[in-house]
Amino acid sequence: MASELTYRGGGTSTAAGAGAGGYSPKPSKPLAWLPRAARYAVAEHRPLFALAGMLIAAAVISIASPSASSSSSTSTSTGGAASSYSNNNNPLARFPVEPAHHRDVATRHFVGGKVPLGLKRKALRVLVTGGAGFVGSHLVDRLLERGDSVIVVDNFFTGRKDNVLHHLNDPNFEMIRHDVVEPILLEVDQIYHLACPASPVHYKYNPIKTIKTNVVGTLNMLGLAKRINARFLLTSTSEVYGDPLQHPQVETYWGNVNPIGVRSCYDEGKRTAETLTMDYHRGANLEVRIARIFNTYGPRMCIDDGRVVSNFVAQALRKEPLTVYGDGKQTRSFQYVSDLVEGLMKLMEGEHVGPFNLGNPGEFTMLELAKVVQDTIDPNARIEFRKNTQDDPHKRKPDISRAKEFLGWEPKIPLREGLPLMVSDFRKRIFGDQDAAATTTGNQQG
Repeated sequence: MASELTYRGGGTSTAAGAGAGGYSPKPSKPLAWLPRAARYAVAEHRPLFALAGMLIAAAVISIASPSASSSSSTSTSTGGAASSYSNNNNPLARFPVEPAHHRDVATRHFVGGKVPLGLKRKALRVLVTGGAGFVGSHLVDRLLERGDSVIVVDNFFTGRKDNVLHHLNDPNFEMIRHDVVEPILLEVDQIYHLACPASPVHYKYNPIKTIKTNVVGTLNMLGLAKRINARFLLTSTSEVYGDPLQHPQVETYWGNVNPIGVRSCYDEGKRTAETLTMDYHRGANLEVRIARIFNTYGPRMCIDDGRVVSNFVAQALRKEPLTVYGDGKQTRSFQYVSDLVEGLMKLMEGEHVGPFNLGNPGEFTMLELAKVVQDTIDPNARIEFRKNTQDDPHKRKPDISRAKEFLGWEPKIPLREGLPLMVSDFRKRIFGDQDAAATTTGNQQG
């Protein structure tokens, strides 16, 4: 039997097979020398698409790079200004501050001033702890007035619902009864942390609770600010200077504080709160601001809170003697509440960490203050001297040169103009309808 295998390696056999209609090799293709993957890519026009994609990417990058470089230069210049301030003036504020939210950058500089034509300021969502208190309620008034949404958190230990009652029907206002010693979760752009009893009568009433509010409460609010990337403002106090050996007090002065005295729950508590705030700033890159508030007066102060202005005004209205502790030569500086609120808002919207002294550099002895109260309310009010309290500072006067330079802020309302406004509020709250009725009867008889 003949073999079925046919030899195809020779030329003669191949030619014969071809002529008889058998096997014929395919003609060679162009670019056959390329690897199979490369031949496939060329056949499918893939290099053309790859080249087009690279050109488009290069165009996008070239368009975007100028804006990136300009923003970088802007942040560098801002950082330079901040570091210049911190290096030359304040060793605590060494880091440049960037805006908390990019969407607010274009509008943040216009707060409190005129907005350029065609630009509208974006409303913020603001948390005010202690917002039902004396200073907090006036701050809430201003924030709502400028169009922000405000959430007040207060446990009403010293705050009063009456202070914010006029906002209850405002859709931009919310109030939560809550103690900052316990955590809370909210979504806001800014946090003004004012929660803490601020008068000796109140913070000495429960010193352990006071220092917990200053330490644990501040920790909770800083943790919230970090979680939601909000800008945080701590309201500290001139009490961090203790009984100062430097006069007037500048922000770089470290103070003379008794760490185990009856006032240390407040003094050292606020000093620790400042420490925590700066640690979050340095360690967590949190945007923070620190204000050291000096004596403040005005409507809505607690009537019997032990602070000298409220004491004198309430005593004079009730026809009681004005109680002066010690020899009456110790000094204080008094700022009207609207001046303080203006300073707090400028600090929050500015680009400097602080701390900043916010107070009125006008200095009064206790006897001089008593004389102003007599002139305003009752010239016949008598003065009664009593033994001075422990750790009571002898002198207290802020140096506000930094606030003037970096915030453009200084108080405008002198004591003799602001005190009558406070007296009117106290008279209404002490005597109520009886006083109003007596005034009406007197007017009719006249």
